[in-house]
Amino acid sequence: MRRSLNEVIRLNEKQKKQLADEIKAFYLDVRGEEIGIIEEQQLIDLFCEHLAPIVYNKALDDAMRWLREQAENMETDYYLLYKDVR
Repeated sequence: MRRSLNEVIRLNEKQKKQLADEIKAFYLDVRGEEIGIIEEQQLIDLFCEHLAPIVYNKALDDAMRWLREQAENMETDYYLLYKDVR
């Protein structure tokens, strides 16, 4: 079952506020510019639309890699339980 982008990347109000504050601080500290609420929201929307799916997919790939490693470890542990029968 594939989810739509809006279901995958949903920020609550606290997260949006925190991200907006970070963007505003970045522009002020790095570029020496103040940006308004509209610009902040446009950047958040841009990140959610273009960057967030890439990060989300990377996280899924990382989780799958970890899961495979755990399965390999489990198989090794399984065979270590075998008793030597002669």
